Amino acid sequence: MVAKSRSAAITTLEARPTKKARIGDNVLRKPKNRVTKTINVEPDVSVSSKGKQKAKQTLASSSPLPSTFKVVAGSYEKLLYGLEGSTSIENDVVKFHLKPIFIFPAHVSCIKAVAASPGGKWLATGSADEIVKVWDLKRKKEIGGLMHHEGSITALLFPSRSHLVSASEDGTIGIFHARDWSVLRNLRGHRGRVNGVDVHPSGKVALSVGKDRMLRMWDMMRGRGVSSVKLGKEGEIVRWSTDGEMFAVQSGKEIDIYSTDMSLLHSITHPSRLHDIKFYNRNNQEGQVLLASAEDKKISVYDFLPLPNGTDSAENGKSKKYSPRIIAEIVGHENRIKAMQTLNISLPSPTLLTPSSDNRIHCHSTTILSTVSSDGKINVYDLGYLSRSNTEQSTTQTIQPVATYDTKGTRLTCVTLGEGDMVIDNITGKRSREEEDEVSSDKDDEGGDDWGGVEVENEGEEWEGSEEESE
Repeated sequence: MVAKSRSAAITTLEARPTKKARIGDNVLRKPKNRVTKTINVEPDVSVSSKGKQKAKQTLASSSPLPSTFKVVAGSYEKLLYGLEGSTSIENDVVKFHLKPIFIFPAHVSCIKAVAASPGGKWLATGSADEIVKVWDLKRKKEIGGLMHHEGSITALLFPSRSHLVSASEDGTIGIFHARDWSVLRNLRGHRGRVNGVDVHPSGKVALSVGKDRMLRMWDMMRGRGVSSVKLGKEGEIVRWSTDGEMFAVQSGKEIDIYSTDMSLLHSITHPSRLHDIKFYNRNNQEGQVLLASAEDKKISVYDFLPLPNGTDSAENGKSKKYSPRIIAEIVGHENRIKAMQTLNISLPSPTLLTPSSDNRIHCHSTTILSTVSSDGKINVYDLGYLSRSNTEQSTTQTIQPVATYDTKGTRLTCVTLGEGDMVIDNITGKRSREEEDEVSSDKDDEGGDDWGGVEVENEGEEWEGSEEESE
């Protein structure tokens, strides 16, 4: 079934077609009229103070954390791997467990991007077959295929539960609404392949890099480009920091870190070619670190430490000069690390620290890191073991995986982490996230919409994703 397209004239690269995405035969959605809010954005790469404040409030929110998680990884062999992760306490030590819940060929070509929505309900996968497939991760059903792009899918992300952003080799960025999977905006501006895109924590602006060696900024509220900057080199990945006050652009072995006014803050030359970068905010500590995965089979953790005896004159006194330095290395793979993702989770109970136990920083919660490599392994790490910054520290900390799943030689390309079950609050009686998703799904079913797909009868078996569910 193909959704109807609205008329749109494409006259220049800045034109915005408002057509609907073509949905697979197993999906039928009714288009709805929507009104997009507008904001004023300055014509340079900047973010308003309200946006920064919202990002900080998001980081500081006290919403409950999931007690379980899902790891989903794609591969060159078209296979999609799904693992369920959980934790337990054994001899006062936190143990991590991974259990496979599905393995199946999700596309007709290699899978290049995966993304899970906040809350863990939706899963999106992108492939060289030019299709973005949407799955209900909670119910293990295929929702349909978004055949909007005319090139391989290069990036996918959910900036919120209600929106999906995709990038493609056709030079466009698509914004979809997760209610009916209609195309809200089709952003044009790059001349050639779009390599990477990332949305500011406030959700108001986005940055993208591409083969045209340009960095472009997009107004996500109005769905249009607002500025562009020549980088002089092809950016492969762009990432906002967790507080939204700076962003990083990766190209080959180099990482350039900019402030929101496009001032170059740091320039890093890594020893080997990079494949992924990501900012990580260390809880209960000031500042954040940058994770960089590369060909050298490990993830380097860069911290922005003050240089010894380094001062810089400022109007309000003297401040230290900062320089990125590797403070830790995350190991455990035998080949290049292609992708990584982080997720905050709750732990089953406080860890009882003893002088002989590992010095974990967070007892009630932690941040996990999942990585995939060409060696076929999916690793999970506990970033709670990352030591505090120490300018006098001469040794580099080594962090080992806490759980590993071996796909037996599959060439993994991408990974995402989805939230699992929430901690049940017996005192307040609040509904768990899983129950909320079930109620939401029931409401969708009551609306008369046909959500075709495949039910997985037994966990651990292959998830076919090809037959339609009978009514």
